[in-house]
Amino acid sequence: MSTLPQRLAALSADRLLGMRRGIEKEGLRVLPTGQLALTPHPQALGSALTHASITTDYSESQLELITGAHRGVRQCLDELTELHQFTHRVLQQQQPAGELLWASSMPCQLPPDETIPLGRYGGSNVGRAKSVYRMGLGHRYGRRMQTISGIHYNWSLPGVGSDEYFALIRNFRRQAFVLLFLFGASPALCPCFVQGREHRLQPLGDAGRALYLPHATSLRMGRLGYQSEAQASLRVSYNGLKGYADSLHEALTKPYPDYEAIGVRSLGGDYNQLGTSLLQIENEFYGTIRPKRTVRTGERPLHALRERGVEYVEVRLMDLDPFVPVGITAQTMRLLDVFLLHCLLSDSPPDTPEEIAQIKSNQHLTAERGREPGLRLARGSEQVLLTDWAAEILAECQPMAEALDAAGGGTDYAQALAAAQATLAAPSSTPSAHVLAELTQQFDSDFTAFARAHSQSARDVLLGLPWTETQQQRLLQLAEQSLAAQQAIEQADTLSFEDWRERYMSVEELTV
Repeated sequence: MSTLPQRLAALSADRLLGMRRGIEKEGLRVLPTGQLALTPHPQALGSALTHASITTDYSESQLELITGAHRGVRQCLDELTELHQFTHRVLQQQQPAGELLWASSMPCQLPPDETIPLGRYGGSNVGRAKSVYRMGLGHRYGRRMQTISGIHYNWSLPGVGSDEYFALIRNFRRQAFVLLFLFGASPALCPCFVQGREHRLQPLGDAGRALYLPHATSLRMGRLGYQSEAQASLRVSYNGLKGYADSLHEALTKPYPDYEAIGVRSLGGDYNQLGTSLLQIENEFYGTIRPKRTVRTGERPLHALRERGVEYVEVRLMDLDPFVPVGITAQTMRLLDVFLLHCLLSDSPPDTPEEIAQIKSNQHLTAERGREPGLRLARGSEQVLLTDWAAEILAECQPMAEALDAAGGGTDYAQALAAAQATLAAPSSTPSAHVLAELTQQFDSDFTAFARAHSQSARDVLLGLPWTETQQQRLLQLAEQSLAAQQAIEQADTLSFEDWRERYMSVEELTV
């Protein structure tokens, strides 16, 4: 059996240079006051249904900016920056003017749950289904939870098959605490987010304008974030495509009593949700990382995975960096590349139900107490210091950083790894520690004031960057094309929505 150094040596420079990464970045549209904007998705940005690069996530007020898959970190970041520049220009011209993109993963000042607007995608069957799905999420988990925002990092390497990607996923899940420690940036939140909910947060300062945990790294990835008691019953294994697909298949087809009680439709005939199973559709399954495959028009993601295998992985645990205009830096992206390559090439034994429970516990501990001195995590039958275990993992990443630098020239990857090691050695230098320090020292422990200031700063920086008429016209044209594409979809519908829903949700659509 080959060892990690042998596997790395077997990777040619061409394959390493063929590594591709793309970003999906969510962010709330907010008013200058720091309250959620309740305006429709700006038409000048195009159709949220059909635009490949600018859409919405859960809420009509939650923008999602999506890059293509790039071979270069800088090219990927350049595209993300351009999408932000265009978006801010459009928001400046909107009425009322002055809407911002919220710089924090944890949401702004929110209205009552039922008035958080769901994403709207037009009158086509597929557009209506996206809105009904979001209505279902609101019934199941509440709308506030869905306004949390983050960055998804999509990553692939040429010549990697499904079994290897699942090996990567198992290792990533085991070691994801390293990324939560290094890049978590949501140790505090607006009190409105937990109104009416049980929580263990503490008030920051005397005025009650922020809640926090002293050593938290990412409340977004803790018990208050993307969590589901119902999904806790899911026993999804990552030991291979078949087991993973079968687990999801059951969750997508087996009725769940609490959701049956909600019903697909209300007594008045309005749709409450797409279905009554534990998961309405595949995207409802939460996790720190997902296996992915590009879907064809009208195709279910599970069918695509079963038929054509894993194409790339989607890393889902990255908080928005509020200190960076576009929420992520090139250095962070390079550390992710090194980390994912390490996960891919390291030995990856099968997971077990016991280990899966341990991974979840480690995630919550790191999210809520990650910077606590002496914090220990479970590793098999032993308890190890988080900092010691993380240091071991980062040390093992050194050959990957050197190989990537050798393939591409320069020392960018070695520098990214060295920066991560320096952060690990000084917990006060982590983004989460910086957030708390600024909150208390510069913003009188006012979460809204902190995030609003960074949102305004990001807007000003991005509007101050060079911008050409060619860029403006190209993005306006993409927006117009997307609106025309939405109209064509709406005109092409022949089925009633109920007939379309029943067909799309049928078991046959999930199988190969």
